[in-house]
Amino acid sequence: MDKKTVKKQLQLKGIPAAPGIVIGKAFIFGGNDLVPIERKIADKDIPREIEKYNSVILKTKKEILEIEKKISEELGVEHGKIFSAHLLVLEDPVLIEEVIARLKKQKKNIEIIFHEVLNKYIDVLSEAKDEYLRDRISDIIDVGNRILRNLMGAEGKGLDSLSEESVVIAYDLSPSDTAMMHRGKVLGFATDIGGRTSHTAIMAKSLEIPAVVGLENVTDAVQDGDTIIVDGNHGIVIVNPTKAFLAKYQKDKKKYDHMEEGLIELKFLPSETKDGKKIKLAANIELAEDVSSVLFHGAEGIGLYRTEYLFMNRNTLPSEEEQFKAYKLVAQRMKPSYVTIRTLDVGGDKFLSQLDVPREMNPFLGWRAIRFCLARPDIFKTQFRAILRASAFGKIRLMYPMISGVGEFVQAGAILEETKKELRKKQISFDENIEVGAMIEVPSAALTSGIIAREADFFSIGTNDLIQYSLAIDRVNEKIAYLYEPAHPAILNLIKTVIDNGHKEGISVGLCGEMGSDITLTIVLLGLGLDELSVSPIAIPEIKKVIRSVNFSVARQIADEIIRMSTGEEIHKFATNKMKELVPEIATELGIE
Repeated sequence: MDKKTVKKQLQLKGIPAAPGIVIGKAFIFGGNDLVPIERKIADKDIPREIEKYNSVILKTKKEILEIEKKISEELGVEHGKIFSAHLLVLEDPVLIEEVIARLKKQKKNIEIIFHEVLNKYIDVLSEAKDEYLRDRISDIIDVGNRILRNLMGAEGKGLDSLSEESVVIAYDLSPSDTAMMHRGKVLGFATDIGGRTSHTAIMAKSLEIPAVVGLENVTDAVQDGDTIIVDGNHGIVIVNPTKAFLAKYQKDKKKYDHMEEGLIELKFLPSETKDGKKIKLAANIELAEDVSSVLFHGAEGIGLYRTEYLFMNRNTLPSEEEQFKAYKLVAQRMKPSYVTIRTLDVGGDKFLSQLDVPREMNPFLGWRAIRFCLARPDIFKTQFRAILRASAFGKIRLMYPMISGVGEFVQAGAILEETKKELRKKQISFDENIEVGAMIEVPSAALTSGIIAREADFFSIGTNDLIQYSLAIDRVNEKIAYLYEPAHPAILNLIKTVIDNGHKEGISVGLCGEMGSDITLTIVLLGLGLDELSVSPIAIPEIKKVIRSVNFSVARQIADEIIRMSTGEEIHKFATNKMKELVPEIATELGIE
């Protein structure tokens, strides 16, 4: 059917990337509109075409550097560093050499030659088994289209130049596209591809723009000017809604916005149950700039600062001074609240190009996180020095990722002590009593948590990987996504084991994975006895509302009953019904069924 004739209501289901409901007119962004016309050239024209290509490379580099500077000034250095990866693509000698070689051999205009090479790179990366390589497609497309546009003398439409408020529809959004959103009038966006942990989704949450990704065919179903509803709560996009459906969603949006306004008022109230049981509500952050959202939503601290984002999308490692300034800024802004800094967690789906780490058959089971840091004490100690120095300016806690047994925890502690001695020798101030915790995200760590608890000051359960490793599920493989089950009895029993073992040794136990943001499981996690939940800042008000609406004694009874159930489906249904019964206003306004 011709896309232009489709005007009936269409509902598409994707992946909820950032919560909220928006209604607006569609703005189709990107697409394959940059198709050069092929023409033959003579031998004498080859030097002119090469000169044209070289001048465009310089022009494109200047454009990228200007964007990097602008984004660094307005959103922060970490966001600006995204474009270091674009410069690497731009200056890739293999790419340049192949373009020149093809030009000389095929004797066609430079635009068509570059277009062919660009498509070849995209096709190769699309077939790559490595998740990191597939994720680099957006960088290749972004830089490639800039070069092609400059070669063709075409004008591009950017998200920072929108003339009216719009809902952006795209196959994908590159880092530079999403970084420019704050300057445009973007109500929300929907993309064909992407996942919950993609850069696009992270930016959407950071900027609090409702978004749905992974829709597969939204660009085929929509044309410019169509009325679009983006439901970021449920991962639903409605194209050309009927009057009745539009009225319903306008009502839902009003209720949701009203609920959000009311929930924000809870920021000054304690996170405690009706019968006085307190549980800390902290926030997960990627960048120092996220602190504003943390404070606005009323978090009691930062339960997870993912420091790897300081290291990613750049061609050099961050210096000790650069890391120190970032950690210090967060500690000072959060003072007197605590900041839990997770040491470098790379590997798996988080690859650092500047480290020349070899490719692995099973990267999630390979040389990553604490294993990498223990093998590279030079990098580890640099980060330790930066964190320790920053601890003199606020309440900082240290946390090691992917601990599989007590031996790794002790080994990391020995390197930390060496670093402390070096700082004392130089008379550099730091918190001598800095707390050091372990992330429990490997089954072996959960099962031996009683032993690890004798060495650690606190635990934080990382459910994203704990679920992946316990259920043998590749959490970035869409073919088996249905098996990724946070409510699985095995997961809840492991969580209970960690909590009980931690409490026996007198240490606090928190949870910082995405499972903590699932509001249907809040009462269950509360009843299991967690001391802390650390989630995305925008999830805090809803979770606090649930906590303040129930009695801990009731939550404990629910958890005791659930822990004896046989299937995740049974558990999720029971937990959802209890949530609807105990906090009906939240369940109704979020449309929980």
